[in-house]
Amino acid sequence: MADREEINVVWFKRDLRLQDNEAIFNALQSKKRVLFAYVFENSLMNDPHYDERHWNFIKESIIDLNEKLANYNTKILSVTTEVVNAFNQLQNNYKVSSVFSHQETGLLITYNRDKDFTRYCRNNNIEWKENSNNGVLRGLLNRLDWLDKWEDYMHQDQVKARLKADHFISIDEIKKLERGFICTDLSTPDIHNFQKGGVTMAWKYADTFFQKRHKNYMYHISKPSLARKSCSRLSPYIAWGNVSIRQMYQQALTYKTEENKRHLGAFVSRLRWQAHFIQKFEMEHTMEEASLNKGFHKLKKSISLEYQKAWKEGKTGFPLIDASMRCLTETGYINFRMRSMLASFFTHILWQPWQDCSKHLSKAFLDFEPGIHFPQLNMQAGETGINDLRVYNPVKNSLEHDEDASFIKKWIPELAKLPKAFIHEPYLMTPLDQQFNNFILGENYPKPIVDIKTNRKKALDILWGMRNDIDVIKENKRILTKHTLTNRNSLLTND
Repeated sequence: MADREEINVVWFKRDLRLQDNEAIFNALQSKKRVLFAYVFENSLMNDPHYDERHWNFIKESIIDLNEKLANYNTKILSVTTEVVNAFNQLQNNYKVSSVFSHQETGLLITYNRDKDFTRYCRNNNIEWKENSNNGVLRGLLNRLDWLDKWEDYMHQDQVKARLKADHFISIDEIKKLERGFICTDLSTPDIHNFQKGGVTMAWKYADTFFQKRHKNYMYHISKPSLARKSCSRLSPYIAWGNVSIRQMYQQALTYKTEENKRHLGAFVSRLRWQAHFIQKFEMEHTMEEASLNKGFHKLKKSISLEYQKAWKEGKTGFPLIDASMRCLTETGYINFRMRSMLASFFTHILWQPWQDCSKHLSKAFLDFEPGIHFPQLNMQAGETGINDLRVYNPVKNSLEHDEDASFIKKWIPELAKLPKAFIHEPYLMTPLDQQFNNFILGENYPKPIVDIKTNRKKALDILWGMRNDIDVIKENKRILTKHTLTNRNSLLTND
């Protein structure tokens, strides 16, 4: 054991890329050889926030990286166990000197995992060096000057790692290491409904967006069908770190012209908003289970498993809601407005607690990012106290954003042969209409499970009333002091 080689380990998490990756760059600065590792943690794979679609995306990302790393006679050690167990086994062969990774703004389970790993490193004389991730800062007490610091970070030169074969533990050595581990099978099912993971695919999406697809970005961003092409579709690649925010930020500025500044300016603004929400979650992690505004903790809702089941299965009787859920389930993607509408419908129209839809949506979103997920659910549920109340009307959104009902027809084929007016609102059909169209409401497609007008008014009345609650008002002041940006308006600028 005394003659074990000292090595550095890059522990990949949500940073599955080789360039603009500070962990890799920093690991290569010493003369010690480097091992790349990804640990498929049983505790995370069994966590109810995650789904097989996420692990398949990660596996595809690792395969893509391994193809690139083959040029340097190395690969990523991919094992299934817990992190401490992985490093214990690794220490039988090498003396781990330093571990390099990024700071993860994740779930409570990863936060506790990181505390355990900190103790492990301290007890084993391992230096764990974490770098900030995409400009999100740990330990902030307020947001004073945060946006300026983030902007500075976005304009800094990208970190370029110069890879050479002699920097790394070789493939043959890794194969010997693998004998002591449960190695992860990186094969994935051939499912074409989901975007494929990896740096190569990320840049294919980026290139087509910046070169052409962005031209209708602002026109189609709210359209459930058209957004699938005109939006960047980069969110899963950003969420799992196939590309960095800085890479996409600088690429957008490279392509930005006077002609397209509205579209790419709006895209850049959304990168800022993304970082803003992750920073908020970093500073207020209790949002995973409880409302940001503690005054809303007293809000009680009657749980209906029947309502929740209908919502999850896309059988509420409201076509745009059901089409959006079915699309999300099958493809892992739906545009932002439809995501907001799904959350609003669940929390307002069905009057269910947002915590009860959190895990279902996180499992469905291929781009599940905790720092976006929980702040957005809080906001869409109207339980921040500081944001506008948005109670989306699915019929109004259907008529405005799926005018020809093409999206509904695709995902609810049982409605496809109805006249367009009835596709948006099949419950308006009279018995004669149903007979004429050979359609039985309640059999071919569900009747509405709630009265939307009554429930919408109830939700608005209660939530607006709570805005006058003394505890909600007190919390508003705390939240604004802690999270409000001093230069908030610049989030919306088009540069």
